Amino acid sequence: MNRPPSEGRYGERVFRPGDRGEDERIDLGALAYDETTMARLRQLGVGPGWTCLEVGAGTGTVARRLLGEAGVERVLAVDRDVRFLAEHPVPGLTTYQADVTADDFSPGLFRLVHARFVLMHLPSPRETVSRLAGLLAPGGVLVVSDAVDLTTDSAPVTPFTRAVRAMWQGLRDTIGTDVSQVPHRIELLRAAGLEEVAAEIHVPPLTPGSPISRFWADTWGRARPAMIATGLVDDAGLDEALRYLGSPECTGLSPGMLTAWGRKPAPAPSP
Repeated sequence: MNRPPSEGRYGERVFRPGDRGEDERIDLGALAYDETTMARLRQLGVGPGWTCLEVGAGTGTVARRLLGEAGVERVLAVDRDVRFLAEHPVPGLTTYQADVTADDFSPGLFRLVHARFVLMHLPSPRETVSRLAGLLAPGGVLVVSDAVDLTTDSAPVTPFTRAVRAMWQGLRDTIGTDVSQVPHRIELLRAAGLEEVAAEIHVPPLTPGSPISRFWADTWGRARPAMIATGLVDDAGLDEALRYLGSPECTGLSPGMLTAWGRKPAPAPSP
């Protein structure tokens, strides 16, 4: 499903890599989600001898852990801006500045293709999933993760829920972020011809000072103009939400991370 065009892309009007502290914001997300990501990758068999493509690699935390903990052979870490990756070189890690939606993106075949918090920011997730599935070696695994919003219309209205709704709408308006279709990632993997398709959701707890609480606070700070522009929250309301997020009284559910995966069929043995 394609979405209406927005005014920009991730890293342009919002979350610019050159903005002070953007790498720290990304690392807060890594602290909240990396353990879950690595556990899933290990359960899928990722390990020694594997070649891996890390899409939207950010600061490279998953790429480095694939090498250091899972013991994979090599990782190609791709992002449209690789400045944060270049700061932490390790043996086996190659950085590649590229746009995975470009027609000429063809880095080879891999046993693992992993993209976390990437598809939700792109205009054509279905096409991108098909493209990434095409980069799998036979028997290889595609793993995609995106944010899933657990705030329903029937949920109690709190400063937190108002801010979350304003954030998603503001990001959709400015950089095209769309989490509404994330629950359908399984369907995209199946449509791409993958097998053994499944999915799971992880929701980190919102506790004062936790990495995920600090991540959302920093994210709201950077997205404040876009959030205010929606009319769903004003400056005073956002300030109230930030205080609520950092307090023991916060009872909200953080947006979760939905991870879906599928395996490329291996060729049938010759008769």
